[in-house]
Amino acid sequence: MNLIQSELTKDTAFQEVPVIDLQDIGSVDAPKRINLVQEVKDACMRVGFFYVKNHGIPDGVINTALAAAKGFFDLPLETKMNIENKKTPNFKGYSPLLSGNNNPYGAGDMQEGFEFGWEALEDASKARREDGVMAGANVWPSESDVPGFRSAALQYYHAAVKLGNLLFPLLAMALGLPETFFDDKTLHSAALMKLLHYPPQTGPVDERVIGIGAHTDWKCFTILWQEPGIQALQVLNAKKEWVNAPPIPGTLVINLGDQLARWTNDIFKSNIHRAINRAGVRRYSIPLFFGTDYNVRLDVSRKLFGL
Repeated sequence: MNLIQSELTKDTAFQEVPVIDLQDIGSVDAPKRINLVQEVKDACMRVGFFYVKNHGIPDGVINTALAAAKGFFDLPLETKMNIENKKTPNFKGYSPLLSGNNNPYGAGDMQEGFEFGWEALEDASKARREDGVMAGANVWPSESDVPGFRSAALQYYHAAVKLGNLLFPLLAMALGLPETFFDDKTLHSAALMKLLHYPPQTGPVDERVIGIGAHTDWKCFTILWQEPGIQALQVLNAKKEWVNAPPIPGTLVINLGDQLARWTNDIFKSNIHRAINRAGVRRYSIPLFFGTDYNVRLDVSRKLFGL
């Protein structure tokens, strides 16, 4: 299938990827909570993607993180390469253009990124206490290069982690499990955030090089902020057609990953998606890849949906 063909209309994309209002996520009103769980369940089983509004993260926190990201990516390449992720044992830090290739049939992802994990906002020495290849300290650009970068990035990180922790009870209930099912499995969640910059792709189009090639995510779910006004994200639907998932003001995108799909024996979908920046302008996005603790076994429960 041609990478640029088979894109459906914006209205169709909205039908494919539902918008879920999280206003009642903390409600003690049982009918409201059950309705919300049913919406999440339907989206997880049918698409594996949904938007959320009233998610609780202030615009100011997101905008400050975006400004910090822009400041970092504007640095000279030589400066950014000082904290390249290949220079750290846990692969945190900067990844240059074309260093990733999510689609094995592609020639590289046209994006650069900066990845980091859990860290106490007030004390950089308090790294996440966990095992696994991504454990350990973050690396940061110097304060003189990008003033306020660490603080801005971590403010948004912690806000997104808080949202992720609120989503796990909904997912448990959607599976017919007690809402506390994930509590002891997410004490030190593998939550990694990436600031991403997609430069404009101009001139002749090489379909082997796009923003990020077709792939599925690995962890339980991803919380994605995407820059308003720039269409890039596309999701593969059940008919094997690419549908647009454009940025909707005031929303975030939630998509399920392979960990949760495996855990549920594919009852919940980890769907293929990609990003293509053909807007002629720079694009930014911020995903948080949210998983469980590293030592959690992914045993398929016969209790799913009361089986």
